[in-house]
Amino acid sequence: LLTAPTDHILFSNRSQIHSSLKHHEKALMDAEMACRLMPLWSKGHVCKAQALVSFGRIEEALREYLICLSIEPDCRLAKTEAHKLLSEILAPVTDQVPGPISDHSNILSSRAHIKSSLTSPVQTLSPGFWSSESPLSVPEVSKRSQEISETMKIHDCLLLKRKRRNTEEEQGTKGRQKKSKSEPVHESESLSSVSTDLMDPTDLECSLCMRLFYEPVTTPCGHTFCLQCLERCLDHNPKCPLCKEELSEYLVQRQCCKTEIMKKLISKYLPSEFMERQRVHLEEMAELSNLNKNVPIFVCTMAFPTVPCPLHIFEPCYRLMIRRCMETGTNCFGMCLEDCLKGFADYGCLLEIRDVRFFSDGRSVVDTIGGRRFKVIQHRERDGYNTADIEYVEDVKVDGDAECELQSLHDAVYEQALVWVNSLKVEQRQRIEGHFGPMPEKDSELQASPNGPSWCWWLLAVLPLEGRAQLPFLALTSLKDRLSGIRKVLLFMAQSKHR
Repeated sequence: LLTAPTDHILFSNRSQIHSSLKHHEKALMDAEMACRLMPLWSKGHVCKAQALVSFGRIEEALREYLICLSIEPDCRLAKTEAHKLLSEILAPVTDQVPGPISDHSNILSSRAHIKSSLTSPVQTLSPGFWSSESPLSVPEVSKRSQEISETMKIHDCLLLKRKRRNTEEEQGTKGRQKKSKSEPVHESESLSSVSTDLMDPTDLECSLCMRLFYEPVTTPCGHTFCLQCLERCLDHNPKCPLCKEELSEYLVQRQCCKTEIMKKLISKYLPSEFMERQRVHLEEMAELSNLNKNVPIFVCTMAFPTVPCPLHIFEPCYRLMIRRCMETGTNCFGMCLEDCLKGFADYGCLLEIRDVRFFSDGRSVVDTIGGRRFKVIQHRERDGYNTADIEYVEDVKVDGDAECELQSLHDAVYEQALVWVNSLKVEQRQRIEGHFGPMPEKDSELQASPNGPSWCWWLLAVLPLEGRAQLPFLALTSLKDRLSGIRKVLLFMAQSKHR
């Protein structure tokens, strides 16, 4: 300081050091010097306010915080500390109040109230207010607070992150009154009475994703979240993320009603923020609905085109994956066989979700059926489950003499497959048909499907082959090679049976 006696930053830093060492008088002197050297520097007034608080000079400290906010309106520290000081001045402890308090509903407790009580008075104060001889007028601030609270007719809607206690709770009432859904609410009157200046986007943030509510839903216990955020939490624990109330019934019903008052409040008073939130959501959905890049992959067993594949889902990451597939509207994900080295095989089959049955513990049974075959180009991972960039695999069509030869081979192998199926025991056939359905008939057009005849895939699914032996058939693009391979397997099965 001897080499730079006019450097306000040095005085401010030394003031903070004195405060940490409990040298309050020296801290206040240095803070005052910093304010004199640079009157329009917000940090100097914050340091001075902190020093004044240590001496118990609350009103003077509040004045310094208000000066800071007039210089830097977005100073979060000044807003927070000014709110604390205002609460201490306007809402003292009950036993220090000479008369009984008949109504406590006007106490400023939401962020929107804080914003109004800080910005509005600062803009209307006269220049003489900032002099040290002019004390803070508590009645004026109190009067302003009452005016603000009278305009807040939907106070309950703004207090999203904290629950407001009413008079019955102060008298020892333990029960909580829940409003019926059928109770009439005059939304238009309530919304029209709110001033846009009192709305703060952070008051309408989901406590899970810390973003503006999108498709808000309210739990039976009274907490509001984004629909997707709540469902993702319930993937891991069937309880409310805030109060831990049991929500198992919600997991079974999966019927949630959007909170309409919240949606209207956001769309009317925060239109730009809502449009941005909607844009981000649509971009996320577009990315998730791409069935060529970042396709979700279920690493489990072999799946084949046109063949049913029921799945039991219990891991949180796969619950999320299935729900995203349904939300995007694709209803599709990939199924690949596990690979010890690569994570999963290079070829797989797309599965289409036909139905999902949910249980109270979060588990679900998913009814799927095989679709297109694909080759994995690149492996990735997203939110705990595997994804991949893929390209689809189709059979190469033939014509002329090759087509006639293919038709003859097809008919011969089909008859051979029927012989093997009919040779099975009745119990075995019933089990197979109960799981995979009956063996399909021959297709009228041999090369109509890009995957070839459906009976080939049905037979590969029911033959007693390991996954590693079935996988090469999925990669073949020649129907002739696939039929030849099936014929070899059937011959081997017939020879093994006669031994």
